[in-house]
Amino acid sequence: MAHKPFIRTLRAQWLGQRLRELREERGMTLETVAEHLNRDRSALGRYERAEWPIQRNDVYALLDLYGFHRAQERQQLLSLAEEVWRTDRWDEDYGDVVDASFIDFPWLESRAARISSYNPLLLPGLFQTRAYAEAVIRSVEEPDAPDDLVARWIDLRMQRQRVFEGRRDISVSTVVEEAALRRPVGGRAVMAAQLRHLAEVARRSNVEIRVLPTGLGTHSALNGPFVLFTMPRPYPEVAYIENLGGRLYLEAPKSERFRRAYDRLRKVALDPHESVKLVATIAEEL
Repeated sequence: MAHKPFIRTLRAQWLGQRLRELREERGMTLETVAEHLNRDRSALGRYERAEWPIQRNDVYALLDLYGFHRAQERQQLLSLAEEVWRTDRWDEDYGDVVDASFIDFPWLESRAARISSYNPLLLPGLFQTRAYAEAVIRSVEEPDAPDDLVARWIDLRMQRQRVFEGRRDISVSTVVEEAALRRPVGGRAVMAAQLRHLAEVARRSNVEIRVLPTGLGTHSALNGPFVLFTMPRPYPEVAYIENLGGRLYLEAPKSERFRRAYDRLRKVALDPHESVKLVATIAEEL
């Protein structure tokens, strides 16, 4: 049986980068480390470049060699080594319908302490109803895709919403343009049901929904939608943008621009109470 190819995920890159930093801080070459661990030099280089997954025992040995004994960060790096090898249900269940660049997204959703997003055109996937999600996927993803493939994409989107189950430590905040609320995705009935669902979701203590009224004019995020993942240590903050050209993950400090933009958006948007009132009003109009 053929093995699945190793995916160069963000978590693998983070671990490799930190191991390279520790080696260079000690002034050690790949040759020296390889000789000490009885490993091939090229293999160690591939570990650091996240081209190969590294075993937890090897990470343990490297940390000992580098004299890195700070207990908390040491344990975080060892845990990260386990994450590199772990296959999530996204890899297992949906690897055949999404490309490798997307696998990091639900992993980030499931690990983030806070998810913040700006949505000028559509409602965020974590808040979409099945009918709304189907209308979006059929229009945006692949209009001519077969029904069985569309069903798999819809199921993936619904499964991602399980991030709220059993996790009180995650908070989700979104700023939505009023135009996105008024766009009748899937028709008036589908959109009305979607808005009622959005108002219901907003009642959760760990969810914040703010609306940017149409009359606001220009603001700090006219370049397009984005998602910002605030991660627990040892992971960096990550910003995510997607367009027809592909997907892009930007780690701190590059993510700071998005965080500043999001903070400014929250300040000029309606407060959560007024936002939910507007959502309910638009739903009634439909």
